Amino acid sequence: MAAPVAALLFDIGNVVIDVDFARTLTAWQKSSALSLAELKARFGMDEPYRQHEVGVLATPQYFAHLRGQLRLDCDDATVLAGWNATFGAPVAGTLALIDQVRERVPCFAFSNTNKLHMDEMQKNFADVLQRFEHVFASHEIGHRKPQAAAFRYVLEKIGRPAEQVLFFDDLAENVEGAAACGLQAVLFREPEDVRRELAARGLLAP
Repeated sequence: MAAPVAALLFDIGNVVIDVDFARTLTAWQKSSALSLAELKARFGMDEPYRQHEVGVLATPQYFAHLRGQLRLDCDDATVLAGWNATFGAPVAGTLALIDQVRERVPCFAFSNTNKLHMDEMQKNFADVLQRFEHVFASHEIGHRKPQAAAFRYVLEKIGRPAEQVLFFDDLAENVEGAAACGLQAVLFREPEDVRRELAARGLLAP
């Protein structure tokens, strides 16, 4: 039997806010010698991407990497505009459920992200972020999901035992990493997954 839930922890991308790098690549294609298909083949969560997300690689160096990798011929402002084009709309179903429970159970967010995207979220999604007691960002803590060190850091700051934290993420490797650290971890595919898990634990009002 699962332990009582004392805190909820949500991934942000595609759980709370829609993100899709296809929008980014479409924006960048206007400044690239490569086709959209070639950009999709070349862009990914490579080592520079991961270093950027833990604050090791600075933005100018990461943008230089992107220019070379994707053959972009444009200034930083254009690269940044494409980088932030990844964001879509808030996931309304998830937010509605958070609003139902956050007065009774503290809600936190944990995102593998970077300063540029965090700045964009704080600017354009402030009403979403304010629902959380705290937003943990990989570039600020120096660790990414699914690293155990990342979850240990977040758990220490939340101040709850791992088994009392219910975590939602849309990536299986992050769910597996959280479960290995003792969290109650759920793979998110749609808001119904959140509703089902909250209801099963008696966290939704009848």
